[in-house]
Amino acid sequence: MKILLVEDEPSLLLAMRQYLEEEGYVMTTAATFAKASMALNDYDYDCVVVDIGLPDGNGLNLIRQLKAADKESGLIIISAKDSLDDKLTGLELGSDDYITKPFHLPELNARIKSVLRRRFFGGSNLIRYGEIVVDPLSHRVTVADQRIELTEKEYNLLLFFIANSNRLLTKSAIAEYVWGDHMDMADSHDFLYTHIKNLRRKLMDAGCPDYLKTRYGAGYLFTTT
Repeated sequence: MKILLVEDEPSLLLAMRQYLEEEGYVMTTAATFAKASMALNDYDYDCVVVDIGLPDGNGLNLIRQLKAADKESGLIIISAKDSLDDKLTGLELGSDDYITKPFHLPELNARIKSVLRRRFFGGSNLIRYGEIVVDPLSHRVTVADQRIELTEKEYNLLLFFIANSNRLLTKSAIAEYVWGDHMDMADSHDFLYTHIKNLRRKLMDAGCPDYLKTRYGAGYLFTTT
């Protein structure tokens, strides 16, 4: 899953990024309103965690920007003050949750997972798609009750495909999701083919039907039909 963190305190931003990367998320960070606004224009995110008090703008306006673009990202507001007005404004704008500093990183992680489950997987603790069952808390993936071992990239790809099932995904969109901030460093999409090939093989070796359909010249479609 791909997360955008918007926070102007360098030490907190670094701590959040390191912790969430260890949890398997693809991370993008921004310390200013201007950089966050550019990041929102450049990529789509599964969840945006935004500080209200930024040095060059109000984080609530980033939420307005996101909603105006009609994007489906989950939204969590963080703030140094427990302001009821800010909380209500954020919720009215469409944010999913609100967390006040100081907070523990495992709590933030739990809030993100809860938002992602509600937004993309109907609120279930287990994600089910055909023969596939995913436990987001443990990153456990099973096919017909048989556990399969996936790399971090393969796991994120699987969740991305399930969350966007029955939707044609271009190679560029998938590559940006997998590669994150470092997409510009990639010379080609060869790395993407490798991840997709390995994910497909592991699923099918465990007895899963081939849900991943290649649309030559267009991209990929993840579907049970």
